[in-house]
Amino acid sequence: MALVITGTFGLCVWIVLWGINISGFDSLLIGIVLVLIVTAVRNVGPYLSRKDR
Repeated sequence: MALVITGTFGLCVWIVLWGINISGFDSLLIGIVLVLIVTAVRNVGPYLSRKDR
């Protein structure tokens, strides 16, 4: 669910930044980076929160 919310937020950021004359490609990269960060955190999270160390 977090990935869908982040993807939607990234799309909104892309549209807003594109609307205020920032390059569409640069704005799209910001959205992609947001989605990649959330994906990485979700994949690494279980390994970081292990209690049996």
